[in-house]
Amino acid sequence: MTFRNTVTIVASPRSRVGKTLLARLLVDYHRQEERAVQAFDLNTGEDTLAQFLPGDVTAAAVGDVQGQMALFDSLVSPDETAKIIDVGHEAFDSFFTLAHRIGFMDEARRRSIAPVILFVISNDRASTEAYRNLRLRFPRMTLSPVHNEMLGAGQYRDKYPVSGSGAAMLRFPALAPGLRKFIEKPPFSFSDKELANAKNIPLDVHIELQRWLRKMHIEFRELDLRIMLADLQSSLKL
Repeated sequence: MTFRNTVTIVASPRSRVGKTLLARLLVDYHRQEERAVQAFDLNTGEDTLAQFLPGDVTAAAVGDVQGQMALFDSLVSPDETAKIIDVGHEAFDSFFTLAHRIGFMDEARRRSIAPVILFVISNDRASTEAYRNLRLRFPRMTLSPVHNEMLGAGQYRDKYPVSGSGAAMLRFPALAPGLRKFIEKPPFSFSDKELANAKNIPLDVHIELQRWLRKMHIEFRELDLRIMLADLQSSLKL
């Protein structure tokens, strides 16, 4: 098998752990890599992915059959486009229950699409149990825990073992003080070449923002390479 593109599912059963920010960064990472990208937003309320990146994001739902079909048909469409899903905490159980029931992960792989879950970890029982259940439900899935440094030192990371080909713990560097106020008001794209002028970001803050983005892009590139290497190794065994 040779993967043409990926479907990356950003998820956690917890709210306010950085899922939407991570999804935003992924969308802009693919854009800066000059890849076709499409994102889907399963959040409700304020400051959703669709509000931050309205030109690249489709608001989605899994509460009815029509919404379910529209979403999953798009995810397995052979259009060689990187797909990103921001699974809000309210949709967490229903999304993964449905994905398991319809065999989404196996269908994606049959269509040469690499399915990946980026699970933002936290030190609570609900999250560790949800992660364990994902490992049991999707044993062949690339399941990579993401440690958001804004949530603490992360001594609990051993509760989240990686699972699947190409998986590894991702580090989500903490934002420097003073950056958040510039990036938390939608709409906002990290790949906007006129970002500093458009948002009146001071030069020193802009430089710090670029340093932070480079750290995140290194994490994403390493994940890309691990998935590609796992795919190559799998192909050589056939």
